[in-house]
Amino acid sequence: MPDVPKPQSILTPLTRAAIFLVVTINSGEGAAAAVRGVCAELAALIRTVGFRERDGGLCCVLGIGSAAWDRLFGPPRPAELHPFRELRAEGRHAPATPGDLLFHIRAERMDLCFELVRLVMSALGDAVALTYEVHGFRYFDNRDLLGFVDGTENPVDQEAADAALIGDEDPAFAGGSYVIVQKYLHDLDGWNALPAEAQEKIIGRTKLDDADLAAAVKPTSAHNALTTIVEDGEEKKIVRDNMPFGRAGEREFGTYFIGYCRTPRITETMLENMFVGRPPGNYDRILDFSRAATGGLFFVPSASFLAAGAGAGAPSASPPAADGSLGIGALKGIPQHE
Repeated sequence: MPDVPKPQSILTPLTRAAIFLVVTINSGEGAAAAVRGVCAELAALIRTVGFRERDGGLCCVLGIGSAAWDRLFGPPRPAELHPFRELRAEGRHAPATPGDLLFHIRAERMDLCFELVRLVMSALGDAVALTYEVHGFRYFDNRDLLGFVDGTENPVDQEAADAALIGDEDPAFAGGSYVIVQKYLHDLDGWNALPAEAQEKIIGRTKLDDADLAAAVKPTSAHNALTTIVEDGEEKKIVRDNMPFGRAGEREFGTYFIGYCRTPRITETMLENMFVGRPPGNYDRILDFSRAATGGLFFVPSASFLAAGAGAGAPSASPPAADGSLGIGALKGIPQHE
């Protein structure tokens, strides 16, 4: 009986802190080889930090962009991997922005996230260039900076696994997932000038107690109406781990959207409904106060794929060390702890 691929830490519980790190891979086979090596050593880097704080909940999910996949691994490709699809409608814009690798790092404490990012970037060295880094935090009772609870309808347990993880539809990449990320910036002054009742109709839930608005009063343009996808009588879910971020002194306020799904088509349909409208023109009014600044689509291979050396036939970053690892940490001055 074949081994079931072990997924990356997509389905872990929500944490208090996160860092979203997006990088591009520099030119040259040396850079690609170094990245492949870090892919294979990622679990060891996580242990290096997480071992010091067993209850810290440290984990990291690595996603790989479409063009980067071809450079790093070649065929076969995940069946639905493609570049992020830019959306434009009237003044609304969901841009596609550069990014070859996504590191979704989360823990109960920011220092754990920070230390792992430091080790990852040290290991990658001059093989990559930073695209952006966002530090997220939990805000009160899981609210976003708009004041509403975020993620209420997230699936849990087996329903979450069924929503997020690839199965028999692409057996070569079972246990993997697709993730779409966007960095949204909010006009909080404009938003907070709205009465609570108007905000609730835009979101589709009550602000205080997080209850779904009754169908009789919920507009068809409500955020949670447009992001509800039903196919063949079944609601299709994604697994979100959105986080607020910002710099209050510079009046930067935002939400980092991150959604995992076994097919990117579900999340893409949600975004099309938001930006273009369902039907066209009936768009998500939250976009009158929130602007998407980034957009990326990445494939999240299974942890088994990464641990196997990031794919059969992929060249190593360096000859194996005596302990069987690729020795990436040792090359970069990072101690290897098991």
